[in-house]
Amino acid sequence: MTAPTLMDFQDQVSELLLRHRSLLDVLSKLQQSSAAMSRSVIKATTECGCIEVNASKQPYSPEMSLEDAKKQLGTHMNGNLCENCKEIVEAEIGKHLFYIAALSNLLDIDLEQVVANESKKCATLGLFNMA
Repeated sequence: MTAPTLMDFQDQVSELLLRHRSLLDVLSKLQQSSAAMSRSVIKATTECGCIEVNASKQPYSPEMSLEDAKKQLGTHMNGNLCENCKEIVEAEIGKHLFYIAALSNLLDIDLEQVVANESKKCATLGLFNMA
């Protein structure tokens, strides 16, 4: 079975979205899903412990080459999501994508075009992309 395209997903969301068709409802649900997505990652750290956060100032200086900067700058994260936490985080990301698709539908925005435009911008700007 092949994965659905973004357009397929948008069409599916359009068919399923009944209760929250209002722009304001979709915007508030998008914010709620963003918070839930963040919370699921935080719980992987604070409750499960499968990942750890060890944050400090990044050791960067303007004199560094790009290759040196890539080697020096870190994620502030140690470990990997366990299967349980990964399943939860993926579910929350899925809900968030649902409401992104719903918002795109309401505003008549093609998600495939958004991804294509962003990819083109990344390719053009490279490391200077300040997304």
